[in-house]
Amino acid sequence: MYRIIPTVLAALFLFVAMAPGLRAEEGLRDLVNALGEAKLSEMDEHIAALAKTGKSEVVAILEALGEGELYARKADGQVFLTKENGSNLALTDPISGDSAGEAPKAALSKIRVNNSVRRAVRTALGSLTLLSPDRNQRLRAAQSVLQSPDADALGAIENALAAEKDGAVRAVLEQARATMLLLSDRPVEEKKEAVRLLEENGGREALPILSAALGSADESLKPDIEAALASIEQAQAFWNAGQNIWYGLSLGSVLLLAAIGLAITFGVMGIINMAHGEMVMLGAYTTFLVQDVVRTSFPHLFEWSLAIALPLAFLVTGAVGLALERGVIRFLYGRPLETLLATWGISLILQQTVRTIFGPTNREVGNPSWMSGAFELGGLAITWNRLWIIVFALAVFAALLFLLKKTPMGLQMRAVTQNRRMASSMGIRTPWVDALTFALGSGIAGIAGVALSQIDNVSPNLGQGYIIDSFMVVVFGGVGNLWGTLVGAFSLGILNKFLEPYAGAVLGKILVLVLIILFIQKRPRGLFALKGRAVEA
Repeated sequence: MYRIIPTVLAALFLFVAMAPGLRAEEGLRDLVNALGEAKLSEMDEHIAALAKTGKSEVVAILEALGEGELYARKADGQVFLTKENGSNLALTDPISGDSAGEAPKAALSKIRVNNSVRRAVRTALGSLTLLSPDRNQRLRAAQSVLQSPDADALGAIENALAAEKDGAVRAVLEQARATMLLLSDRPVEEKKEAVRLLEENGGREALPILSAALGSADESLKPDIEAALASIEQAQAFWNAGQNIWYGLSLGSVLLLAAIGLAITFGVMGIINMAHGEMVMLGAYTTFLVQDVVRTSFPHLFEWSLAIALPLAFLVTGAVGLALERGVIRFLYGRPLETLLATWGISLILQQTVRTIFGPTNREVGNPSWMSGAFELGGLAITWNRLWIIVFALAVFAALLFLLKKTPMGLQMRAVTQNRRMASSMGIRTPWVDALTFALGSGIAGIAGVALSQIDNVSPNLGQGYIIDSFMVVVFGGVGNLWGTLVGAFSLGILNKFLEPYAGAVLGKILVLVLIILFIQKRPRGLFALKGRAVEA
């Protein structure tokens, strides 16, 4: 008998120790089974009750509910996770995860869901994964909760905040907590602190949150919300102006690339080259061909495809430009109208040739990984492809400036620009300077096409969208002056972006054109006029 007593005591101790777990499991099972009897209008409450348990098993249950894989057995109301198995359903116990056999579909009823239920499921899953060991999963969960704030999840957010060490996740959790505080019945002082936090860190996303809270806020809280809204709107106006400047610099870099070659040919030769846009287009199609070959034969070199395309585009378009100058333009010097008509006809020929070879539809040119994506700088959203194009445009400008100032070819080009007759009398072969200058301008247009292929559609009409703007940049900055082209491109780019929100894209361009015409009336030679006897004559 004395030997039995220890055994009985051990059994009693084990039962007492297991009783809370058994009760908790039964309580969770009751909550799960309640889903099978609930109406659609009651599902939100049942889902919230499941989420508040904090049990890991609830994740699979809610995921199955959202995917329509949760069924209730008609005989006893028991709820199971299911998978189709022929004409039957394979049943899995939602609590233990053990197999519960199979049952015909007729013996079970599917728990109905709608969009409202799915939203409640997403919110609940977000709160359940806030304590995940995976940092990315916690961040996604915090963002999900922030997008669908629920005052009932405030406790879960605060628990997650207390345990969170990652700065980025904490920032999102703090915004989510502040948003939920405004929806809760917490004291006004806590809500004021939430308003202050949203004002400091919420940015543009905080405006609708605070605006919604203003209508139902206490009178003592409304002044704080109104002050926060005014402060955020003022900050956003500042950042919007900064964003317009960034967009203007981005557009200006594109205009600089498209116009810089034109500035050389127009300045040295006085040629109105209407086919310049097609050189840009040929450079973009060269990039497409390079990427096509790389994808099919050397896929591991895709990250280097643009580096391969740059010299090839320069050579291809430079050769086309050289042939154009030697074959047509050299017979038309001093006849600007005939030159304009001839180059316009050549542009149509080039467009139709490309359309015949490649078709009229847009061609895909991919972005290497280092030119993909974006990052935020304060309140500015900066894309990597635009940033690299600005850097590239400035690098091309610097290289061209070095060529003109520090090389024999550049010296001869400047001499021909300033006084063609004197340069010829000094032994400079002006016809070959003209040919090489036109080839250089065309080659630069080709590498501009490589850059534009990363931000615009590659099609036979690519160049047409930039030729008029390029001429405006050259005339505004000063014909043949590189510094004038630089200043003109960025000035017109920024002006365009500030006018577009008020006047629209088309009317904005018209206004820019009118302003340039008025400016040219006062300064016919542009911002930076060239110096020289022939120029000043």
